[in-house]
Amino acid sequence: MAVHPESPLDKLWLEYAKVFKEFDDLKLARWVAQTLGQMEGSAWRLSHPLLGAYRLAAQTANDRGLSVQRLATIPAAYTEAACCRAPLVPLLTRDVKESGLGCTHCGGTAVEFDDLPEALRVELAKWADEYAPVHAVAHWDEAKQKPAKQYQDKLEDAAEEAEELLAFAGRKLAVQLLEFYPAVIWEDQDECLEVRPEDIPV
Repeated sequence: MAVHPESPLDKLWLEYAKVFKEFDDLKLARWVAQTLGQMEGSAWRLSHPLLGAYRLAAQTANDRGLSVQRLATIPAAYTEAACCRAPLVPLLTRDVKESGLGCTHCGGTAVEFDDLPEALRVELAKWADEYAPVHAVAHWDEAKQKPAKQYQDKLEDAAEEAEELLAFAGRKLAVQLLEFYPAVIWEDQDECLEVRPEDIPV
């Protein structure tokens, strides 16, 4: 999970990950497999505490080059991710059109956008196209930000729109993905617009 190890939040996640680093390979593989069983059949918020723990364990396994499937019996519904051959638990983000569905284990692309079923691809593309200009407000240059008062209003409007779009992703799109994958994770925040998980009703 750490991208910038010097930041306080990343240091905190590194501290959280220590418990999994202390597991031996067999214990870690069994924990991941058992948790996959608990996750099966649901669309999960990225911010859910169980998902936070799972992602840390999965990334620890990936860092070790550990093949969970060889050491533990994972639920039969899970297939292998094309990117790292770990159990496929796709992550839906606003970048789905460019990056496909993310991998919980290695952080790469688990499912290319073009490999998604066509009907679902159309809906995801429409949602991503609606989200892109909303998110872009947070990255306007100085010229577009003048006058400052109007820009603050635009930011607040964009944050409200982002909340609605993210809620739609969790309520509808992630649920549709469950027709093809045993468990799905959806991004429930937008740090650039200061939209937090608790702002997203589902």
